[in-house]
Amino acid sequence: MQTALLHEGETVDELGGGLKIIQNPSLYRFTSDAVLLSRFARAKNGDTVADFCAGSGIVGLHFLALHPQCVRSLTLVELQDELSDMSARSAALNGLSNVRAVCGRVQDLGGEFVEAFSLVLCNPPYETGGFANADEKKALCRKEIAVTLGEAAAAAARALKFGGRLALCNRADRLAEVLYTLKQCGIEPKRVQFVRGRSGAAPYLLLAEGVKGGRPGTEILPDIVN
Repeated sequence: MQTALLHEGETVDELGGGLKIIQNPSLYRFTSDAVLLSRFARAKNGDTVADFCAGSGIVGLHFLALHPQCVRSLTLVELQDELSDMSARSAALNGLSNVRAVCGRVQDLGGEFVEAFSLVLCNPPYETGGFANADEKKALCRKEIAVTLGEAAAAAARALKFGGRLALCNRADRLAEVLYTLKQCGIEPKRVQFVRGRSGAAPYLLLAEGVKGGRPGTEILPDIVN
């Protein structure tokens, strides 16, 4: 079955917890940022989870591998059809009947997704600007071409139930913009954590969790050295 689900040039990587994910080096392989985000996000029993800007599904699938007893359902939302198809085949590879892949822009999600989730995970494009990469498919993953931070946060706010959580990552130097954007969308920042490449170095990544309709008050967690 594994061979039948793989396309030319694809590989299968272990996620832990018995789960696997299909990857393709010619598209966009996941980085440590995705793993850090899935570990940062907190699970609650009965969670209905969405992974926005899902790519091959790494954040959502790894979160599921970490919390198999808590996740009731997982929806992987990805714009690029090749990556979305790959995430659907990863779900099939693992026999996950509670995981579905949705191909499309998070801004365009229909009414069935309004206030449908208790948790949204999002590893959005970090960079502003145009097609700096020669490969358009990789540029869409890295650059705010098809979705901006504001659009992703607004889509998450629509998709979350009241009291639902959004966990995302972004560049550390965009901290003020991230926190302002979440508050503008009605998502109160509750936890922030920075990631450094080595001890004493400036942070390069931020992890943030917000609650839709939450009360003010933000916990700053100890930095991670990755």
